[in-house]
Amino acid sequence: MYAIIRIRGSINISPDIKKTFELLNLRRVNNLSIWQENKQTLKMIKKVENYATFGKIDDDTLKLLIEKRGNILDTEKNEKVDASKMATELKAGKTCNEINLKNCFRLSPPKKGFERKGIKRPFKLGGALGNRNEKINDLIKRMI
Repeated sequence: MYAIIRIRGSINISPDIKKTFELLNLRRVNNLSIWQENKQTLKMIKKVENYATFGKIDDDTLKLLIEKRGNILDTEKNEKVDASKMATELKAGKTCNEINLKNCFRLSPPKKGFERKGIKRPFKLGGALGNRNEKINDLIKRMI
């Protein structure tokens, strides 16, 4: 599963990238969404990689994210979020809508900031954008 975090805002970006962010449920800065690994998702990530960061999320971080920042779609039921059950269902291949969970997690800015070269450089060059692979988990834990 991929976790995608929007890093940069919407000023002076093309309409194609804006539409892709809407399809990924990333409408604001510091929002995170979770997507399964498939060809369509990878193409959307490739389109927005200059404005977002992404990587593969592990089980512990996913449980922590659902527990702390997860919101249920039906607010009438007032049921608690069972993080471990929802994380296993997500790993099994279900979508967030099927398990009654919103796919947009609102996070705070990371503690101690982004990397030293800022939000306009790729992660490989010391910035914050692009593919982080397994290091996305550290960023998510700092942002929760």
